[in-house]
Amino acid sequence: MTVDIEARPLRAGRNARTAVAVLFFTNGAVFANLLPRYPQIKDDLAIGNGAYGLAVAAFPAGAIAAGLAAGVLIRRAGSARVAVVGTLLTAMGILAAGLAPSPALFAGALFLAGAMDALTDVAQNAHGLRVQRLYGRSILNSFHAIWSIGAVTGGLMAAGAMSLGLSLGVHLTISAIVLVLAAVTARRFCLPGPDNEPEETETGPERRSAGGAAGASRVGYVLAALVLIATAGALVEDAGNSWAALYLTDSLHASAALAAWGFIALVGAQFIGRIIGDRLVDRFGQRAVARTGGLITTVGMGLALAVPTLPGTILGFALAGFGVATLVPAAMHEADALPGLKPGSGLTIVSWLMRLGFLLSPPVVGYVADATSLRTGLLVIPCAGLLVVVLARVLRGRRG
Repeated sequence: MTVDIEARPLRAGRNARTAVAVLFFTNGAVFANLLPRYPQIKDDLAIGNGAYGLAVAAFPAGAIAAGLAAGVLIRRAGSARVAVVGTLLTAMGILAAGLAPSPALFAGALFLAGAMDALTDVAQNAHGLRVQRLYGRSILNSFHAIWSIGAVTGGLMAAGAMSLGLSLGVHLTISAIVLVLAAVTARRFCLPGPDNEPEETETGPERRSAGGAAGASRVGYVLAALVLIATAGALVEDAGNSWAALYLTDSLHASAALAAWGFIALVGAQFIGRIIGDRLVDRFGQRAVARTGGLITTVGMGLALAVPTLPGTILGFALAGFGVATLVPAAMHEADALPGLKPGSGLTIVSWLMRLGFLLSPPVVGYVADATSLRTGLLVIPCAGLLVVVLARVLRGRRG
């Protein structure tokens, strides 16, 4: 009888871990189903580059507009429910964007999808942190690795739909139904109870006390540092998304097929870093892993920009992706454990402000590139790594 009683929480934890993994997978796949069809939408709507750029910026704008509401919703409805409902509404927004008959409606649908995606992102991370506390060791990086798998799967689903000649409406309807059903099914296996209910089984000083005004000031400083660490990771990731292929093509004269390897190298190395990240964090601590990752990013991409060669630059993007792989999960973990904040508030603030990196980094890099060169603009990557090296001291060290 004792064995059965002890087996129940273990089984519940394993089921919840699988459920959260499904939520991360669907979140990555939903939006990725739309991205490869952007050129078709642009042609169908007959809009220029400027109008197109403003329209697609509605997605991160929606995320910023709604992001701060996540903490309140999680406390009232629970992180699992918010994540599943957010997945449903994100899929509806993506479908509406694919069917939009005008640029204004296209942007409006992306705004809705971005807002719901932000709520889903915070909620699934909040529930993932609940499961991590139940396990008593780091598992959050593995969830983010599964998000990457979901994004790749979503892109492959879109490529398959286009090769089969499926219309946008049929393709996005099928993907929405499949992914939402997966998320709804996963909801049955998530952890029960409110999100402020402690499941911690970790030993040691997991939570720090606030300690009055001085403690509150310290919390504010740590939270600001965590936002900068997460934003640095987002900035490096966005640089690979937005500029890697363009830099390899225009500055290093690579073919289109070869230029794609800048992005592939960054995302692939980031995935590897997240797969092994939990083991590294458990062994060496968040602080050492983040500091080493920042150093790898700074040196790897710095050398690639200082001595620009095609193989060296692709390797530089790979090292940058590997270096920042654990930064966002680390910042979210620390923010969720800050004292003196309501459950989910620290996580919400970090997630919300981190998205400013995705919104602001493309125009900043573009402005610098227009004024000087794209090679100079991409110096933001080693600078982001250096910032992480300096700020990593706010992260948790190795446990005794």
